Amino acid sequence: MSRPVALSCGEPAGIGPELTEAAWTALGTDLPFFWIGDPAHLPGKVPHVVLQDPAEAAERCAGGLPVWPISMPGPRVPGTPQAAHAAGVIRAIEEGVRLVQSGKASALCTLPIHKQALAEGAGFAFPGHTEFLAHLAGADEVVMMLASDRLRVVPVTIHIAIADVPAALTPGLLERRIRITHAALVSQFGIAKPRLAVAGLNPHAGEGGRMGKEDAAVIAPVLDRLRAEGMDLRGPLPGDTMFHERARAGYDTAICMYHDQALIPIKTLDFDEGVNVTLGLPFVRTSPDHGTAFDIAGKGLANPSSTLAALRMAARLSTA
Repeated sequence: MSRPVALSCGEPAGIGPELTEAAWTALGTDLPFFWIGDPAHLPGKVPHVVLQDPAEAAERCAGGLPVWPISMPGPRVPGTPQAAHAAGVIRAIEEGVRLVQSGKASALCTLPIHKQALAEGAGFAFPGHTEFLAHLAGADEVVMMLASDRLRVVPVTIHIAIADVPAALTPGLLERRIRITHAALVSQFGIAKPRLAVAGLNPHAGEGGRMGKEDAAVIAPVLDRLRAEGMDLRGPLPGDTMFHERARAGYDTAICMYHDQALIPIKTLDFDEGVNVTLGLPFVRTSPDHGTAFDIAGKGLANPSSTLAALRMAARLSTA
């Protein structure tokens, strides 16, 4: 790698700081990255080096964890988020985007934030990390993908009640999700001709209308229209037969209609190594697929597998 991956600190009171040190211990010089945050918030179990320029990360990572410093008021208290840190956490994200867009970093990997702490401490008005990154990057629309070596999934609707999914599942939304996913598989994942498996909404993909009309009325016409453009789309498929090993070998990504339809299979297959990838940004962004885990913060119990997977995927996608 010619440029390092930027890793933003996320919520200081969560498991992010200890995951960062564990990642440097595991990766060493194999995958140069630098952490953006307050050095005083690191547990201090490994050495760290403060950078004057992100380009130094590759040559200095052998001597310690490379840090791009962001000063924040007050110490880190594991398990207890502090409003005083909110502005610094936001600044770390902004700095990560700036460094990637300026070419100083190859990709951005973000550790989990705590939205309530950011809202209370800095008036953070975005629903989450992804929407804030889209705002910073000037992206019109972004898509959440959960990815591992075994499976990639994209939920068309995300954090809404099951009862609200049918109304939210419009032809326009489905088409945009498919187009953004298809384009990202080509540009970031290096898949020249992506194969997409599209789940139905209802059991048995509606079973000819006997178990719901949305599969035939909403999903199928969108797929027919995009197939006419040359996209390789299968579906709508029954969700209960899409995720066994033989089925997964036939597609590159599964497009799912709602949150649990997408996340249950990938978390069953790769709970510790799933990675959140944001599609539609003008740069590569990944994140471990877990939260701040306040209950185990500072106890040495955090599993770094997802953070390692997120850093590796960020590096791989940025060079695809």
